[in-house]
Amino acid sequence: MTMIGWIQIILFCAILVALVRPLGGYMTRVFNGERTFLSPVLRPVEAAIYWLGGVDEKREQHWLTYTVAMLFFHVGGFVILYAVMRLQAVLPFNPAEQSAVAPDLAFNTAISFITNTNWQNYGGESTMSYLTQMLGLTHQNFLSGATGIALAVALIRGFVRSSARTIGNFWVDVTRTTLYVLLPICLVYALFLVWQGMPQTLGAYVDATTLEGAKQTIAVGPVASQVAIKMLGTNGGGFFNANAAHPFENPTALSNFVQMLSIFLLGAALTNVFGRMVGNERQGWAIFAVMGVLFIVGVAVTYWAEAYGTTGLNALGLTGGNMEGKEVRFGIIGSALFAVVTTAASCGAVNAMHDSLTALGGMIPLINMQLGEIIIGGVGAGLYGMLLFVVLAIFVAGLMVGRTPEYVGKKIEAREVKMAMLAILILPLSYLGWTAVAVVLPSAVASMANAGPHGFTEVLYAYTSATGNNGSAFAGLSGNTLFYNLTLASSMFIGRFFMIIPAMALAGSLAEKKSHPASAGTFPTTGGLFVGLVVGVILIIGGLTFFPALALGPIVEHLAMINNTLF
Repeated sequence: MTMIGWIQIILFCAILVALVRPLGGYMTRVFNGERTFLSPVLRPVEAAIYWLGGVDEKREQHWLTYTVAMLFFHVGGFVILYAVMRLQAVLPFNPAEQSAVAPDLAFNTAISFITNTNWQNYGGESTMSYLTQMLGLTHQNFLSGATGIALAVALIRGFVRSSARTIGNFWVDVTRTTLYVLLPICLVYALFLVWQGMPQTLGAYVDATTLEGAKQTIAVGPVASQVAIKMLGTNGGGFFNANAAHPFENPTALSNFVQMLSIFLLGAALTNVFGRMVGNERQGWAIFAVMGVLFIVGVAVTYWAEAYGTTGLNALGLTGGNMEGKEVRFGIIGSALFAVVTTAASCGAVNAMHDSLTALGGMIPLINMQLGEIIIGGVGAGLYGMLLFVVLAIFVAGLMVGRTPEYVGKKIEAREVKMAMLAILILPLSYLGWTAVAVVLPSAVASMANAGPHGFTEVLYAYTSATGNNGSAFAGLSGNTLFYNLTLASSMFIGRFFMIIPAMALAGSLAEKKSHPASAGTFPTTGGLFVGLVVGVILIIGGLTFFPALALGPIVEHLAMINNTLF
């Protein structure tokens, strides 16, 4: 651990905090339908989209209608993406002449991208055509990211509104998110990435002759446009198999730093949107503080673990830390910070191989995902996931003082607590259930690259990542088999939609309630006590749920490493 490393972490946090309020203010105006500086250009486009789609932007929807619209929207996205992959051999923009994607892999990938997971059981440059990357994958990166933000805004409206039966219009929310937030930022972002050296071309792959005289084919393509939205929308699906470790996906230290910032940007700003929409920005800063505490602790542990390395190598005097699986361009701090950011934010992009992290260094990304991807989290998904834990924390606080719990003027009663618990508990059922099946099924065990606790962690990480809609992998697991393609697709579907439905039911229930002004007995939800309570509830639930599985994997692997036993 070095002073330069800590300065990078502090600089990252400082820039992020500085961006939260201005972007949060802009997004609030967008979701409230107010005029922005982009309105003169984009408002006619927005109106044309509503006209073509037959959408009445002034007509709002009940929570059930809102949710059904979202589900049908994703059914259509799945069909289009699956068809593009299966037909890519006969479609244009395929200079490398990629063949049709296998049915089970196409099914897995289509589910992956509509759920904002972007789990990849394939190498992008050797499997997908340019058209598939653009029309299929990049297109879904925009729409799945926009959906997450729309759902978060719908839940915020549930807290804001009083005696209402509607929570907004799904088609309007998705349209405004895409037009006013994602597209403008990605346009500027993609140009920045091209300036940094990232390809953006429809030209064919390039043949080169190496210094040894061998022939090498260098894959290129429309990379920058996909990377911009994969990071900003916390999608994570790489154009290349090596993802953000590839020099064409992450050319410089500056691009690495900006990519990490972009992963957190919208999720962090949405906490400010929450504060503004409920009429008290301090409420948003309190939620941001909860996320920040968990993030800083995770970064510190991961950085320490990777900088310390392994006991065996340290005994030999090799004290430079664990550089296995890392790009020398980014080093330990650039890789450790990226690993925590991408798993805290449900992004899944990687600039180092997580399978090569130390036991404790790999455990923190795993915990980030197991907690429900709420430490910033996926765009939108992180906020509504955190608000579920806030509901539980407020319920616990109410029990302790013997009063009906309240949050931002809404009484939290049995129905709200049940919906929050249902959404939270569905995730570990998938994480742990499928892991239990995979570690006893011989054909699934055969896909593990390592034996012992590390092999167990590979499988646990895969199902945690899929269910948490993260998409990163330990990389040691060979997931492109019929069993893993189908079960991981099931996990991604459960993790996205089985959590969304109770969250939207919660939004509808809250919107129907009357708002109550704060009284002398109202638990304060903007200070350190509230932040500590929410952090405590999150860690207690996570510890009780996942400690046994972590003990079988990274914890026992770390204890073995101390005794010079490696896996």
